[in-house]
Amino acid sequence: MGKTKIIEEKKDTEINPKKGEVKAAPPKVPKKKVISGVVHIDATFNNTKVLFADKLGNTLFWSTAGALGFRGAKKGTPFAASKVGDLIGGKAAASGVKDADVVVLGVGSGREPAIRAFMAHGIEITSIRDATPVPHNGPKAKKPRRV
Repeated sequence: MGKTKIIEEKKDTEINPKKGEVKAAPPKVPKKKVISGVVHIDATFNNTKVLFADKLGNTLFWSTAGALGFRGAKKGTPFAASKVGDLIGGKAAASGVKDADVVVLGVGSGREPAIRAFMAHGIEITSIRDATPVPHNGPKAKKPRRV
């Protein structure tokens, strides 16, 4: 088992090979200016997915721990969830987001780290809602094991 590659954000610099000089690339202008939105965090035992949408429910950007280069059991870790939250928080801050609501689904270990990493970009969290589906009775249980 070797080290896995974690995708880093590209720097806004441009290298001119002819002259050997480094200059700053122009900042990327987001397609849509959004002031507030909704962050959907789906934290399962195996992966963490973070989706940012506007108030109408239109998805603006999303990412998962697997998309960042985490593989296997490492996808479900709090560290992977914080990296995903950090990426989405950076994109949201670049898009001009000031505040966001958070909707959390699932019982994985990436629930809180994803929220904390998203908040680190200066975006105010107005509400946190837990929408984890809970069965009210569920399917019939397996019969007891006889040994």
